[in-house]
Amino acid sequence: MLALSIACTAAAVAWVYLVAAHGGFWRTSQRLPRVAAEPRAWPDVVTVVPARNEAAMLPVTLPTLLGQDYPGALTVLVVDDGSTDGTGDAAAWIACSVQGHRALRVIPGIPPPAGERWAGKVWAMAQGLRAACPSDYVVFTDADIAWEAHMLRRLVAAAEGDDRDLVSQMALLRTATGWERVVVPAFVYFFAQLYPFRRVGVPGSRTAAAAGGCMLIRRGALEAAGGLAPIRGALIDDVALGRLIKGQRGRTWLGLSRQVVSVRPYPGLASLWQMVARSAYTQLRLSPVVLAGTLLGLLFLYALPPAGAITGLVAVLAGGDGAAALALGAGLAGWVLMSLSYLPMLRLYRLSPLRAPGLPLVALLYAAMTADSARRHYAGRGAEWRGRVNLR
Repeated sequence: MLALSIACTAAAVAWVYLVAAHGGFWRTSQRLPRVAAEPRAWPDVVTVVPARNEAAMLPVTLPTLLGQDYPGALTVLVVDDGSTDGTGDAAAWIACSVQGHRALRVIPGIPPPAGERWAGKVWAMAQGLRAACPSDYVVFTDADIAWEAHMLRRLVAAAEGDDRDLVSQMALLRTATGWERVVVPAFVYFFAQLYPFRRVGVPGSRTAAAAGGCMLIRRGALEAAGGLAPIRGALIDDVALGRLIKGQRGRTWLGLSRQVVSVRPYPGLASLWQMVARSAYTQLRLSPVVLAGTLLGLLFLYALPPAGAITGLVAVLAGGDGAAALALGAGLAGWVLMSLSYLPMLRLYRLSPLRAPGLPLVALLYAAMTADSARRHYAGRGAEWRGRVNLR
C-alpha cells in the first residue's frame, strides 16, 4: 500500500503540472482572433483538396468552399488521387451545377516519379500545388470538411493582420453516434496534450503542429521551405507541415473551431479504431522504446489515480493505515484534476460533464489502439490513406 500511495502522489503532482504549466492544453479558448481591420487588398488564394474515393463527401463539402464569402480571387483544385468511385466525375458535376464565380478544377492524379517515395496524401497535395496558378496563399483542406461561408475571409484576415505564415484550425469532428461521443473528444484532447495549441503560436517554441482539415499557408514561406518535398514521406502530414514552416522561423498559429466541421461519419468502434490506429505508432516515430514509454505514461497518468482512489477507499473502510488514506487522497486528487481538465473539451462538443470521470477508461481504449497500431506496422500493414498503403 505504501508503494501505491507514493505512486498516486507522483501522479497527482504530474496532473498539477499538466493543468497549471503545460501550455493550457486543456483550454478550448484558442479560437481564431478577430482583427481590428481587414486587408485593404485581399490576396489571391488557391485551395487544394486531395480526394481519394470521396464521391459521397464532395457534394456536401465542396459547395461550402465554392460559396466562401471571400472578397479576393479564390481557386479550388480537387486532386482525384486514383479514385474508383467516380470522385472526379462528382467534382466536375459540382463545378457545373454550383452557382457562383469561383473557379474549380479537377486534377487527375498520376503516380510519383520513379524512385521517389511519397506518402499518398502528400503526393496528392503536391500535385495540386504544382497545378495551382500563382497565389499569395494556399489552403490545404480535406474532402470531408465543410466550411462556414465567412471562414476563409477570417483566416486570411488573421494571417495578414498578425503576419502569420501558417494559420490552422482543428475541425470540429462528428459526434452523432455513441462511440463517436466516447472517442472523438478524447482524440482532440490527447492531440492538444501532445501539441499544446498556445505553444504552437509562440515563436521559438519547439512545439509545432497543424490540423490537416484546415491549413492556410503563405505560399512564399512554403516555397522558401522547399515546398512539400522535404515532407514527402510524412505519414502525419499536418504535424510535419507545421514543423517545416516553424523550422524556417515561420510564424504559426493553431486553434479550435466550430465553423470548420468534419462531416465524415464513424458509425462504429471499428472505424474509429482505424482512424486512431493507422497513424498512432507513426506519431511515436515507430520506436518500441517510445511506444513502451507512452503506454506506461497512459497507465500512470490515467489508470493509476482511479485505481489508487478505489483501492485506498476499500482499505480505509477496512481499517487501513495512513498509507491507505494517502492513496485514497492522492488518487482522488489526480482523478479530479484530469476530470476537470476534460470538461472544456466536453463543453466544446456539447456533451454531458458526467462523462469526464470516465476519461481513464477512454485512455485505456486509446492505449489498446496505440498498441494495435504498432502490431499493424510490424505485420506490414502500416499507415494507410483511404484504403491504400501510404508510401509508394
